[in-house]
Amino acid sequence: MCRGVEEQIPHLTAAYVHPGTFLRRSLEQHAWKFDRVTGEALVVVHIGTDDVASGLSPAAIVGQMEALIDRIQHGHAEPLYVAVCSILPRPVDNQRTMGTKPKRRGRRHSCQQCDKSFTTSGTLKRHLHIHTGEKPYSCEECGTTFTRSDALKSHQRIHTGEKPYSCEECGTSFTRSDALKSHQRIHMGEKPYSCEECGTTFTTSGALQSHQRIHTGEKPYSCEECGTTFTRSDALKSHQRIHTGEKPYSCEDCGTTFTRLSHLKTHYLIHTGEKPYSCEECGTTFTRSDALKSHQRIHTGEKPYCCEDCGTTFTTSSDLKTHHRIHTGEKPYWCEECRKTFTTSGALEIHHRIHTGEKPYSCEECGKTFTTSGALKIHHRIHTGEKPYWCEECGKTFTTSGAVKIHHRIHTKEKPYSCKECGKTFTTSSHLKIHHRIHTGEKPYWCEECGKTFTRSDALKSHLRVHTGEKP
Repeated sequence: MCRGVEEQIPHLTAAYVHPGTFLRRSLEQHAWKFDRVTGEALVVVHIGTDDVASGLSPAAIVGQMEALIDRIQHGHAEPLYVAVCSILPRPVDNQRTMGTKPKRRGRRHSCQQCDKSFTTSGTLKRHLHIHTGEKPYSCEECGTTFTRSDALKSHQRIHTGEKPYSCEECGTSFTRSDALKSHQRIHMGEKPYSCEECGTTFTTSGALQSHQRIHTGEKPYSCEECGTTFTRSDALKSHQRIHTGEKPYSCEDCGTTFTRLSHLKTHYLIHTGEKPYSCEECGTTFTRSDALKSHQRIHTGEKPYCCEDCGTTFTTSSDLKTHHRIHTGEKPYWCEECRKTFTTSGALEIHHRIHTGEKPYSCEECGKTFTTSGALKIHHRIHTGEKPYWCEECGKTFTTSGAVKIHHRIHTKEKPYSCKECGKTFTTSSHLKIHHRIHTGEKPYWCEECGKTFTRSDALKSHLRVHTGEKP
């Protein structure tokens, strides 16, 4: 037994060292940081170099080591030779533990909040910031706080523009090494993270985690302003800009600003004319991949989005979302001029042209202008004579799908619009609106010549012939 070891290591049970082996070297090689060993009993065991050179398998050497430790525990002080060291548990109740095999040092720093354990007290301390909400590291530029110093260091590169990690394949640079590692999987085609529900694979664990929320329905990120929930934190951050009005991404060509970087990138294609996504069926090109994907459903007939209220199916989730407002009555977009509300932002934009008088779409044939591209397209059929919609009952053709739908009610006798005052029914909403003026007395059309008013525009048109002398 070497008494020098007893003086250097607390809670020592026993130590045996082969003559000619320096104690300090043995400790440095086989038992690191003994000053931190507390609450454990240490046994340093050595197997001779001849045993190792004899060709014994690792399992056989471990077996010899365990046998030697068993002898130590029984108090047999026999000559032992150079091998590896092991740390044994401290004997309980001052008794030597019989037949106990050496145990590896475990994670000894445990969190009392969630029972997680860590190898060092420093790691545990950083972990506790999750529970306390403490973020002791602050950015001097913008005041953003972080739980870890390395996270602050990565963040500061946003302000300095430093991107020290570069891809050898394409030269793209990144602020973080993990971002580079994820990017490199694009070149390798590697997608190591797979969804157990549907088999979809991803390049990052974060992307998989976000995807899994589609199956669970979980939306852990909530907007404090309006309560809208999201599956991803970046989606929430983008949404919050609706309330703040912030548009941090600006186009260098025209100055248009955007709430998201991806929207800016897509916008740039307007200036370049680039449409990198092409349909293999018909050759139509698109600026966005999602636009191509939606377009391809025209060829496949796929309508994966279904309304739970009425069963109507749609090719895009946005179309379903807009449709659902029919059932809820929600009209989240309103006109600041007249406070009229709309179900879509596009409808609001078109309505706003009533106030501005803007008619950006012009007919090349006759010069007539229109507020919407759809109205121009329909008008153009007057010049071409095109009537692409037809009635399957009688074969009559029409310039718009709405016209054939209204016409079809002649065959079905359907009159879906009913007057709340008298119960009279009508085939179109416009006919109901005109009828309702009988009850309200409203006459919105007036003659500029004599001031006479009318309930319908066609009645005014007929009246004007009295002044012009025109005969129909």
